[in-house]
Amino acid sequence: MKLEPSETSGILRRPIRARNTKWAGAIAHRLAQMGIRPNQISLLSLFCGALAGLCLFLSGRWSSNLATILMLAGAATFIQLRLLCNLFDGMVAVEGGFKTKSGEIFNELPDRFSDAFVFLGAGYSNPGNHLMEGMGWGAALLAVVTAYVRALGGAAGAKQPFCGPMAKQQRMAILTAACLIGALAKGMGWPNFIMTCTLPVIIIGCLITIVRRTVLVIKDLDSK
Repeated sequence: MKLEPSETSGILRRPIRARNTKWAGAIAHRLAQMGIRPNQISLLSLFCGALAGLCLFLSGRWSSNLATILMLAGAATFIQLRLLCNLFDGMVAVEGGFKTKSGEIFNELPDRFSDAFVFLGAGYSNPGNHLMEGMGWGAALLAVVTAYVRALGGAAGAKQPFCGPMAKQQRMAILTAACLIGALAKGMGWPNFIMTCTLPVIIIGCLITIVRRTVLVIKDLDSK
């Protein structure tokens, strides 16, 4: 089966450069040939998000440095796997011609839970630190609101804004970097404050993104 772009897919997709690469097209083509459907990939992204959150949660609960390093590396890996699932579910749906009426639900809802799992895991990665726990809940809430503003704009008839500075890919890139830096710091025996610094950055970035997206949606609606 040849993957062809669908002009009538009706699926609004986040602009991702990797979507136009040969390797992504080849993998999407293979997934479609294997009979894997977009909704299954979307659910797999939820599973990856949950595992990333679990790894983050456990990373601060081991006395062994090696176990902590492995948990942080695991979290970074599962975060990236989640993003790959987000890439391929849309590609298989559109280029593979496997769009379903329920596809938008599977495309959006697992992402919101994945965000919550990941940020709550980060917030609880330092046991007993109630400030970090609060920041984890704050980041999880604001990540959901960031996506909600975009979807609300679309429901109201505006173009859905995918701008940052803290869109999904940017949130996950920063958190992945924090996991890897944290693993390195643990391995070198350095003090590890990276997650304590990362969550406020994500929170502030989400607030800016919410404001930017809201302004863009209002301007677009008022211009019609």
